[in-house]
Formats: sequence, structure tokens, C-alpha cells
Amino acid sequence: MNDLVEGLHERGRAVRYAINRISPTPLLVRAGIFLTVLVGFLVAYPVQAFVPRSLLALAVVAVLPAVGPRRVWPTFAALVTVGGWLLATVGFDRPPALWRLVAVATLLYLAHTLCALAALLPFDAVVDPDLVLRWLARAGGVVLASAVLGIVLAWLGGVGGDRGSQVATVAGLLVAVGLSALLGWLLRRR
Repeated sequence: MNDLVEGLHERGRAVRYAINRISPTPLLVRAGIFLTVLVGFLVAYPVQAFVPRSLLALAVVAVLPAVGPRRVWPTFAALVTVGGWLLATVGFDRPPALWRLVAVATLLYLAHTLCALAALLPFDAVVDPDLVLRWLARAGGVVLASAVLGIVLAWLGGVGGDRGSQVATVAGLLVAVGLSALLGWLLRRR
């Protein structure tokens, strides 16, 4: 019995030691994951789906990638967000507004990149805040370029009436081929 109590005390000391070593930057990154995923849910899901039980479930799902960014939880949260978008557009006949689509895509990417950063940072890491700021600035550049390109392609889709969708399709294919060539060149350059 004495060994059991001593083992519990030892575990308690180990937990206290681990908690005392936690640094603020990894916690802030994980809080950013939680907030980004939760706001993504709020933008993607229809208002009719927000009842106390579903809000609690969505909050739990938003906590999971913040706690386990190396596991399957970021993908699960992204799928739940996309499911909310589909529920809103198909189930509740909400028209797919461009601003909402850009916002959901932005929040999905930010959650993804924050999970990648959190997966690299142990809880007790001493991190220069400039590293996180540079990471977020790079993510902001990707989001801005993607949003501008998406809006231009959506605009091209409306130009020309019925033929506009053909123009957007061809432009989208050209962009995809260009990006594939750029990625292939970057990989060969290594």
C-alpha cells in the first residue's frame, strides 16, 4: 500500500514539474488553434444548428487539434468544418456566399498551419516571438494570394454569361498546371 501512495506522489510531482516548465508561446499557439477552429465552425455552420449541445460538441472538437496537433485531430476538425459548410449549403439551402467561402478556407488553412507549428513546438520550448510572427506572416501571404486568386477566378466565372464558366475552368486549369510546374521546379532545385 505504501508503494502505491509513493507512486502516486511521484506522478503528482512529475505532473507539477511538467506544468511548471510550460512556456507561454506554445500555449498561445495552441490557443490560436482552438480559436481558429472554433471560429471556422461558427462561420461554416448554419445558425439553426447552434443549440447548446451542438456548441459543446463543436467546442470539444475545437480543443482536440489544440491538444493533439500531431494526431488525426486536425484532419477531423477540418472534416467537421467542411461538413458544416455542406450542411449549411445543401441541408439549409444557404447560398454559398463568396466571403463565407473565403473565410472558411482561410480559417482552415490557418488552423492547419498553426497545427504544423504546434507539432514542432514542445510545451517547454523557449521560442523567440519573431519565429511565430514570421510563421504567421508567411501564412498571411499565402492566404492573401489564395483569396485574391480565388476572387479573380470567381469573377472570371461570371464574365461572358454561359461561356464564363469555360473561361474560369480554363484559367483554373492553367493555374493548376503553373503551380504544379512551380512545385516540380522547387523540388528539383533542392
